[in-house]
Amino acid sequence: MTTRADVCAAAIADAFKDDGEIFASPMGLLPTVGVRLARLTSNPDLLISDGESVFLAGTPPLGGKDVVEGWIPFPKVFDVVAYGKRHVMMGATQVDRQGNQNISAIGDFARPRRQLLGSRGAPGNTVNNRTSYWVPRHSTRVFVERVDVVSGVGPTLAAAAGRGAAKYNDIHRIVSNLAVFDVGGPDGTLRVLSIHPGVSADELHEATGFELDVPTGVPTTREPTSEEVTLIENVIDPKGLRFKEVPNA
Repeated sequence: MTTRADVCAAAIADAFKDDGEIFASPMGLLPTVGVRLARLTSNPDLLISDGESVFLAGTPPLGGKDVVEGWIPFPKVFDVVAYGKRHVMMGATQVDRQGNQNISAIGDFARPRRQLLGSRGAPGNTVNNRTSYWVPRHSTRVFVERVDVVSGVGPTLAAAAGRGAAKYNDIHRIVSNLAVFDVGGPDGTLRVLSIHPGVSADELHEATGFELDVPTGVPTTREPTSEEVTLIENVIDPKGLRFKEVPNA
C-alpha cells in the first residue's frame, strides 16, 4: 500500500524534476527525501549537499555518508543564493492566499504572541531563487488569508516592490500533506494542482483558511511508481524517518 508520506515525497520530487543542473536546497526531512528521489529518477543532474558544508557525489540514505565532491562553507551559500542557480524548498509556519510565507512571528510583529525562527534566508531566497514550500500539517492555522509577517515574498508583493524583487521571484510549488499548489490562480493566488489520494475537496476546503481556487476536474496527486517506492524504502529512507512528519494512517 502506498503511504501518504511516499505520495508527498513523489510530489516533492516532481517539483524538482525539470530544474536540470541546479543546486537543490531541501530544508527538512520530506524535502530531503523528495530531492534525493528526484536525483535518482527524473533529474540526475541535481546537485545536492549534506545540508551543512559539502556537496555530495552520490545520493546517500538519510544520515548516511557519501563521497564529498566539493566544499560549500556557509559564506559560499550566499554566493549561490545571489547567483540564482538554486531551488530551495523551505518550511512555512503560515502561507497565505498570495503565496507569502511566514517563519518569523505569530501576531503583531511589534509584540508577537510567539517568536519563531525569524526571516532567516526567506527574503533572499524568494527574490533570487526558485522557491517552494513544504507543509507537513495542512490546517487553517497554516493556510491563512494573510500571513502575520511576510518572510518569503509572493508574486504580488514582489511586483509591488519593483523589478529588483520581481525579476527572479518564482514561487514554484507548495506541497502539503493534503495537496499540491502553485501561484497560478487569479492575480498570482494559490491554485490547487492536485489533491492527494484519500483526501476530498471538502476536507481540503475545511483545512484551509481562505477560499481556494480549485479548477474543475482537479486531478489526484500521482502515486509513486514501484521503482520510486523501492528507492524510498530501501535506499533513501530505510529507517522510515519520513513517517515522523507524515504518519502512516
